[in-house]
Parts: sequence; structure tokens; C-alpha cells
Amino acid sequence: MTLKVPPAAVRVLAGPAFRALASSWRIATVDEGRWRALYQARRPHVFLLWHEVLLPLLWQHRHQSIAIVVSEARDGQYLADFAASLGYRAVRGSSTRGAARALLGAVRELHAGYAVAFTPDGPRGPRRELKAGVVAAAQRGGATIVPLHAETDRAWRLHSWDRFMIPKPGARVRIVYGRPFEVGPGDAGLAAGLADAEERLREIAGSAA
Repeated sequence: MTLKVPPAAVRVLAGPAFRALASSWRIATVDEGRWRALYQARRPHVFLLWHEVLLPLLWQHRHQSIAIVVSEARDGQYLADFAASLGYRAVRGSSTRGAARALLGAVRELHAGYAVAFTPDGPRGPRRELKAGVVAAAQRGGATIVPLHAETDRAWRLHSWDRFMIPKPGARVRIVYGRPFEVGPGDAGLAAGLADAEERLREIAGSAA
């Protein structure tokens, strides 16, 4: 179903409700130092996460000068507006629409020393199927890739292609940081980077549940 509500209305109505919900979550992190060292050194890095866990991770990393790649479709505008309210910058485009634009925008952010967040199975799936854009952006931008994942003890799951997760009020949220890695040059480096991305996401996220 396609939403017909104006993005500004969604921002006004949903923003305060989400902030109240997210403020009730009890968040714990695992191996956060794997990312924190990059952040403190201001080294460009790419966050790699599945689309379904985007909501708690947006909350956890708000106001940290991160750019997020969002779809050029109408629904992507809702995400861009909401992410902007949490201090994110938007890079527009996806694997299905505006892929070249998204890649160039992400590389510009990385060259400027910022972090970029990708959901490599978005915006429309298939669920947990990794697309190459995130690895290509890290390769061209000279960035380290940091896989991360979120789990919770209780959540609502939307009836969407990704089974989008919304932790319930007071939920315990566990955020896991995977082993960072860099992408080597050329086609061989890209292929190896894709294999690393799949392996390291699997380490922290397991199989599709």
C-alpha cells in the first residue's frame, strides 16, 4: 500500500510519538569499540545494516553527522524528513532508482570525512539480500565498513517485505557491532568485499528470522 499522507504531516505527527517510544528503550551495545575508534579518529566509514533494523539504529546514532542513503520514491521522503529531524543528512537514490546518484553522493560524503549508512537490501528487497552499492561506495571513498545489527526482546513486525521491526515500549534493545573491514582495489577487491560483507553481517545477524 502506498502512503498518501503529505511528508510534512507524517513528520509532525509521527516524530513526537517515535521520540517518546524510543526514549523508553533500554539500549545495550556489544563491541561498540570497533566503531568508536573510527568515530573518534574521524575516519570515514560506512555503516552496513539490514533495512528491518533501521529504526533503533537511527535512534542510537542520531546527531553524529551521518548521511543515510534513502530511496527517491515517495516513501523515501518520509524517511529523509524523519532522519533529518534526528540530525542525519540524506543521500538520495537506491539500487532501483538513482543508483549512480546515490553512489556519487555517498562517495562525496566519505571524501569529506563523514560516515554513510546503507541498507543494502533496501528499499524493496529481497529481504537480507546484499547489493553491491555499499561495497563500491566504500571502495571509492576509501572507507572502512562497519556491520551492525539490532535485536530486541519484544517488537512489532510490519507485514512488509523486510518485516520491519519496531521495538515496543520499554523493550530491551541490543546493538551489535561487527568486525570492520576495508575493500581492496579493482574487481577482485570488490568481490572480496562483498564476500566479507555477507559473512560479517551473518556473524552478527544470523539467518533471516
